[in-house]
Amino acid sequence: MTIEISKHHLEDHDHDQLHYHVHRDPHKPSPTLANVILGGQDGLVNVLGIVLGVAAATYDAQIVMVAGLAATFAESVSMAAVAYTTALAETAHYESEREREYRHVHLVPAVEREEIREIYRQKGFEGELLDQIVDKITADKDVWVGVMMAEEHQLTPTTRADALRSAFIVGVAAIVGSLIPLAPFAFFSVSISLWLSLLVSAIVLYIVGVYKARTTVGHPVKSGLEMAVIGIVSALIGYLVGILLKVPAS
Repeated sequence: MTIEISKHHLEDHDHDQLHYHVHRDPHKPSPTLANVILGGQDGLVNVLGIVLGVAAATYDAQIVMVAGLAATFAESVSMAAVAYTTALAETAHYESEREREYRHVHLVPAVEREEIREIYRQKGFEGELLDQIVDKITADKDVWVGVMMAEEHQLTPTTRADALRSAFIVGVAAIVGSLIPLAPFAFFSVSISLWLSLLVSAIVLYIVGVYKARTTVGHPVKSGLEMAVIGIVSALIGYLVGILLKVPAS
């Protein structure tokens, strides 16, 4: 069955609708999950290695708590700062590429128009329908450049507010993740807390890995095991360093 779309029908998709789909794709996944996983996993794994290393070296719960809390807040600030500066760098890159596309549209419109045609030809459009799509998109320079940014460069716009939001989410997630391996040392002896911290951290990482795979792509069990192994390896390295640098009992 051949479905024909008339020019009148295409024109019903006005500038606002095109702008919405180019700049605010309703199917684009939210970056919130990625930020939570980034901050939480990094905080948990780093502090897990630190607290087990310090615990193995000193067997002093107070020292473990001090070292763990210091690492927790230093890690959260560092991760938030990295998330913020990374987002700003992405914003600057987007703006630079967008300005370049505007120049190209102004200086070599025929070349840019052919790029739009090729993009939609590869999507399966052809003939009169393809001509109508190209005419509609290139009739508005903002929409034209927006399509080029999304389709050719695979870039989406971000703002300073987005950068601050990402930094906040990553920072809070890092704190929450960091407290997970540290919590047992506040309630149990060091010898028990060592194993509890490792066990609870591995379980949490496994659950996060499974959830990540189910909400994005990948095999849930494989993703969960990969995250859990990362935590275990980190813990073992920290623990071994602690044993090697064990503080003699006074």
